[in-house]
Formats: sequence, structure tokens, C-alpha cells
Amino acid sequence: MILKTLGTMITVTGSAIISARWVFTLPKMTERTDSTVLAKSMCGPLAESLTELEAKHEGLTGIAPLRNGADSFAARILLADAAVTSIDAQYYIWNADLTGTLLLDALMRAADRGVRVRLLLDDNGTTGLDAEIAALVTRPNVEVRLYNPFNLRTFKMFSYGFDFFRLNRRMHNKSFTVDGRATIVGGRNVGDEYFGTGPTALFMDMDVLAVGKIVAQVAADFDRYWAALSVHPAGPIVGKQQDSDPIASRLASLRDDAQMQEYRTILDNSTIVTALAAGELELEWTTALLVSDDPVKGQGAVAREDLLASRLKQAVGDIHTKLDGISAYFVPGAAGVEAFAALEAQGVTVRMLTNSMEATDVLPVHAGYAKRRKGMLASGVELFELRNKAAAHTPAKHLAPFGASGASLHTKTFAVDGQRIFVGSFNFDPRSTTLNTEMGLLINSEKMAQQLHKAFDEGVVGLAWRVENHDGKLVWIDTTDGAITPSEPGTSTLRSMVLIVVGWLPVEWLL
Repeated sequence: MILKTLGTMITVTGSAIISARWVFTLPKMTERTDSTVLAKSMCGPLAESLTELEAKHEGLTGIAPLRNGADSFAARILLADAAVTSIDAQYYIWNADLTGTLLLDALMRAADRGVRVRLLLDDNGTTGLDAEIAALVTRPNVEVRLYNPFNLRTFKMFSYGFDFFRLNRRMHNKSFTVDGRATIVGGRNVGDEYFGTGPTALFMDMDVLAVGKIVAQVAADFDRYWAALSVHPAGPIVGKQQDSDPIASRLASLRDDAQMQEYRTILDNSTIVTALAAGELELEWTTALLVSDDPVKGQGAVAREDLLASRLKQAVGDIHTKLDGISAYFVPGAAGVEAFAALEAQGVTVRMLTNSMEATDVLPVHAGYAKRRKGMLASGVELFELRNKAAAHTPAKHLAPFGASGASLHTKTFAVDGQRIFVGSFNFDPRSTTLNTEMGLLINSEKMAQQLHKAFDEGVVGLAWRVENHDGKLVWIDTTDGAITPSEPGTSTLRSMVLIVVGWLPVEWLL
């Protein structure tokens, strides 16, 4: 009887899934024309300053770290306002909040000046933006595409019920390229919490502004994604425009928001782009390598040697003395623990910073990390976990490699041997390795690498707990005063149960 009932349930569920996939299909891409990157501009404020600078540093890349959210937000807006030929933007999340709307407005203004705008968004991160996207695609000079779009627009997440294996693969890349002259690459999505102001939970993160040789590589990589099989023109997906100008309407509704003046002040006070245009921005001219997944990853599994993680490991090469990493979502798995242990056995010091239980915004991911803590500590890896509210009084010198203090870590970076640093979207987790597409820059920079090492040398004072194993029990040590906490900060009965259950389940590959 039980087997019969189970068989009936499987048959009904399977039939429902097949029916849903047949009914809720995506529009056919019969008329898609794939544009390509425009030649870098030879006029405008960016070209006027960078032509001479690039000639002086032929074959090199100029790097300026964007460590705080205010600078990162201002750089994107002001670069868009300086554009004269093209803007290519690629993001995992673009929120329908104040900063998201301000940046959409900046793209619209650029298009109205004749700038060609291409916007590529992962559809998992476009909640609440269908009206704005529908308005954008009707404007001259603007094209919007969606990566692995959802079959349903209302109750989007229900689409996972009948198209899980496609929708589980997401585009996690982040880049913002203007006039073929300057690009921003790193870990930040577009949204208030990523830019470090307002009442929302803040995400500590890091981007870099890059000019010179690497820009053409980032632009070419954007073209690869723009033409990928997983990418669809947004118009047929989101439907026809209803509101005459939803972006202007949303801005009007936010005009009295207390944050509006804060952002206006940030833009008025920022000198990043004006300094860049004047040739006065402090840039480190060096060599950099773009490491990016092939967008075919969105169609299914790819050969391990073709994954970003494999190519990044090859690009980094041998590690001789130290590896310091920051990963918001750190799920090393058994293979990762073994790899870290091998490095430690070779005399390499490995130190990692991730979110604590009290700081994480994805508890199941923390469960995947927590089950590997003792194994990593036993091999010699030093672990630090971000405190929920990184001390407001923390000296700026300690915050430098991470950004402004906030509630949750979102940075994805690591430094090797005081010589090289990676900044990008890649987390040390199975999702970044095998499911999502990722990108980032491996930069030869002693200055940036040493800054990250120094932060760990000083114990990320005021920002994190140091985790240690005392006689078989984990303890959390305050890096400010050395006080020991015997129980995990932020724990509760419910959270502890979640950690145990998720640890039991065979879901690590999803985290």
C-alpha cells in the first residue's frame, strides 16, 4: 500500500513538472542579434586623460582599489555620467532600491546622450524591476538581457519547482565598463546594502577601478556572456511597458527619502572620476590577469580544467609562504580541507576570514563551513569570523583591506606571498566552483597584497573573532582584548538545529 501510494505521488509530481515545463516556456530567441564591444573612445574626459597615461605605461593596467561603498557607488555613477560612447554592465543582483534606481537613471541619461548601453543581469537578482527593464528596452541605445530567466514573472521562485537544474545555475559576475577606457570589477552587486549607507544591513566588500590593458579583456569577456546560450533578450521576458516612465516615478517616490541627500552628498564630494579625468588619480600600474568562467557553464557541467577555480589555481602557481583569504561564503568541503592541509604541510601559512554565525545572511552556507572548522584548525589553518557589528571605533587602518565597517562580510579576495592579490566574485564554495559563473582579476601588487597580509598579522582587530580548538571544543576569542567566548556568537537552539540538520544532508554541492 505504501509503495503504491509513493508510486502514485511520484507519477503525479512528475506529470505536474512535465506539464509546467510545457506550459511555462521561455520565448524563442529567433531574432537575437549579438552586438560586440565598440572601439575604445578617442574623445571625452576619460580618453583625454587616459590616452597619454596608457602610452606612458604601455601594456600595463592601472589599478585603484575601491574599498568603501561610497567610493564604489560614486565611481559607477560618475563614470556613467562621463561616458561618451558605451557602457557595458553585468551584475548578479540589481536591487529596486534607491541606489539601483539612481544607477538606472544614470544609464538612461547616458543613453539619451547617444551612449550605447548594454545591461546584462542575472534574472535571480531582478526582483521588482520588470517595469523598469520594460521601459529601458524601449529606449534608443539601450539593450537589456537576462541570464537564465525565470519562466514565471509573478511568484518567480515557483519556477524552481519545475526547472530547478537550469535555474540553479546563476551568473555571479560583476563588471561595469565605460567607453572601453575604464572598468570596475569586484564583489559588489548594485543595491543600498552593498554601497554602505542607509538603514539596511551593510555588506563589507571590495572592488577595483581598472584602466589600461585589462579593460579590453573585460570588454571582450562581456561579449562572450552577451552572446551566451543562457542569455535572453529581456523584452519578451518582462512584457510590454505599462508605466510611461517607471524609473522617474520611482525616483520621485524616493525624493524625500533620508538617504537621497546622503547619496547626493557622496556624489558631490567624490573626486574619483574627476581625478581620473585629470590624470591625478593614484593608480598602481602593474600587470593583471582576468580569470572568468566560460558562460557555457550556465548550460550544464563543464570539464574541471575549464572551471575558473582550476584556471585561477594554475594562474596563481606555487604558493611559498602565505595565503590569506576573505570569503563571505566559505564552504571548503573535504577537498578544500585537504588542499589547505597540504599547503600547511609544505610550510605555507593559511589564514581565512569569513562570516560568523551572527553575521551571516545565509545560515545553510554557514552550516557547510561549520562542519569543516575542526578539520581546518587541526591542519593548522587559522580561522577568523566577522563579528555581527564590526566595532564602529575600529581604526581606519584596520578597515582598509575590507571597506567600511558593517554587519555582514561580502568580500571575495585573497593574497599570496605578499606579491599577488585576487579581487572578484569567486567565493571558496562549491556553488562558485561548479554552479555559478564567476570572474575576477589576479593582480600583481605587492602593495595590495601586503595590506591584506598586515590586516591578518594584526588579527583583524575589532572586526573578527579568532576561532580556536581548546581541548576538542571550539572557542571564539575577541581580537580586541583576548576575551574567550565558549559558545558560538549568535547561536540559538533553532540555529544550532539548522547547523546539525544541514550538516547531515547531502547538500554541500549546492552551498
